[in-house]
Amino acid sequence: MKRITTCFISFILSIQFLAAQGVKSYSTAQAHSHNDYERARPLEDAYEQQFGSVEADVFLVNDTLFVAHNLKDIRPNRTFTALYLLPILQKTEQNGGRIYTQDNVPLQLLIDLKTEGEPTLAALIKLLEPHKNIFAPTGSVKIVVSGNVPDPSLFEKYPNFIYFDGRPEKVYTPAQMAHVGLVSQAFQQYSKWNGEGPLLEKDKKKIQKMINDVHDMGKKVRIWATPDNINSWKTMMALGVDYLNTDKVRELGDYLRTAPR
Repeated sequence: MKRITTCFISFILSIQFLAAQGVKSYSTAQAHSHNDYERARPLEDAYEQQFGSVEADVFLVNDTLFVAHNLKDIRPNRTFTALYLLPILQKTEQNGGRIYTQDNVPLQLLIDLKTEGEPTLAALIKLLEPHKNIFAPTGSVKIVVSGNVPDPSLFEKYPNFIYFDGRPEKVYTPAQMAHVGLVSQAFQQYSKWNGEGPLLEKDKKKIQKMINDVHDMGKKVRIWATPDNINSWKTMMALGVDYLNTDKVRELGDYLRTAPR
């Protein structure tokens, strides 16, 4: 009974906090599954929660793209094709060309290149090209390449279904910005907050300025390595972060379904 009462009070405080901040409505479409491939069911757990973004680290080894956090973690059956591409192709076929059954729910696939950028990206494009119709800008799956990305001056040479993960401190030309699909930065660039209590006002102002600047450019923001608890999720929503970064897929999914709309 005590635990139920505590949860209920936490829920009421969440509603009051978000209402007071004038927070826009969030759903699991604004959730990002960090290092998604480390889950027992890569892609599937986040997909069942209808997350809007998932993340996979890839290594190019002998012309094959493997999904792993480190080179030593590579396993023969854990390829990018097996864990992500084939399931996505299957789901879009089942849903009449859409990744989700709803027309207005896209999926962002953030692919972090861990090996040398140019050959790894070339191998990725070779895999994706035959299926480009399901990828943005025309399809419902948006490919955003992070990690060892090419210099922005080279963005235009890549196919239009390849977007890049930008950084808020970089200056892009309008032509380069057209190829930026997302803008990301580490939380530690702005704060050492551990997610307990309120975020320091000076840190909040730094984060808010970055978010406002990126939004003024018409792009969405992801901040990685944020504290991963309800207090932090509420704070990030109040600041207007577009993708809530989490390693707790089910917990964040449950929370967003009960948070105020």
